[in-house]
Amino acid sequence: MIWVVDLDGVMWLGDEPIEGSAEAVSRLRAAGAKVVFFTNNSSLTIASYVSKLAGMGVHVRASDVLSSAQAAAMLLEPGTTALACAGPGVAEALGERGVTVVGNGTCDAVVVGWHADFDFDRLASATTAVLDGAMLVGTNDDATYPVRGRLLPGAGAILASVAYATRVRPVVAGKPNDASVQLLLERIGRPVVVVGDRLDTDGEFAARLNSRFALVLSGVAGRSGQFASRKLGQEGGDSRLANDMLRDTGDSSGRAANEVDATAEDLRGLVDCVLSGSLLADSL
Repeated sequence: MIWVVDLDGVMWLGDEPIEGSAEAVSRLRAAGAKVVFFTNNSSLTIASYVSKLAGMGVHVRASDVLSSAQAAAMLLEPGTTALACAGPGVAEALGERGVTVVGNGTCDAVVVGWHADFDFDRLASATTAVLDGAMLVGTNDDATYPVRGRLLPGAGAILASVAYATRVRPVVAGKPNDASVQLLLERIGRPVVVVGDRLDTDGEFAARLNSRFALVLSGVAGRSGQFASRKLGQEGGDSRLANDMLRDTGDSSGRAANEVDATAEDLRGLVDCVLSGSLLADSL
């Protein structure tokens, strides 16, 4: 059985590991689960994510880490050109796809992703290229990015500035969009469980994969207060939740798009309950 686990807000907050997350991954593996990671954060290279996970005691192969940068690269044809208004992860993914990365000027696409050094010059270069005819691609449109104690502007905020300046609607690749679904299915397969800290990305991603969704409150959802009052076990032994305000959409299978199978304060709490048989018991 395959578990797909998010990174920001689930494994770490910024550069700080979330206590117990590494142990939780080890326990899942010991129980026979294949654990892979899929992040919407396109800023780092895959090797950097592998190294960051190893630094907290989680050892993975590069093939077990997927990112929205790779999904975005799938939208471009080999031999084309792209301006990367993004971090090193996008440049790496584009290069592996056979797309030539340019610094400015005319190009086939502009790929926008989260990067901390975004500034007016980058906005101007991206805007000019799109107005000259380049396709606008967003690695993801997450509004926020969780760090310890607060939420920072996410890739969606950067993407919105380019979209507003150009009046061009971007094509978005990251979770929960089609490019990410295709990337995961082609490289890993269909997961049994998707774990994340966002209903609008991770939850919808699970729905589109027809997988079960486990929400942890250690990242965006807990910080935003959407589920802050709902504690693990409050609903009884099987803490299945379907928030009424999130039942407005569904996929072709009829599964509610943002149905929540289980919630936990963090990944460790989720795995504790899974392995004790009180949550998602039929998935192991």
